[in-house]
Amino acid sequence: MGRGPDYRDEWFDEQCGGRRFWVALSGELGGDWGACTHAASTSDGQVRFEHDGCAFFTVREDGSFG
Repeated sequence: MGRGPDYRDEWFDEQCGGRRFWVALSGELGGDWGACTHAASTSDGQVRFEHDGCAFFTVREDGSFG
């Protein structure tokens, strides 16, 4: 999967899988895919790859990823 035209390099450290509002899918897909649940994000309600970036990144309090 390539980076989309809206991808910004500074998102590398702000990937979806480390977001506070990331909900991993169940089963095998949950290792790499999840849903965005951040109402302010343009990705809200969308299934995203864990390494995608977002302008509305909010880090998890425990620092976990995925």
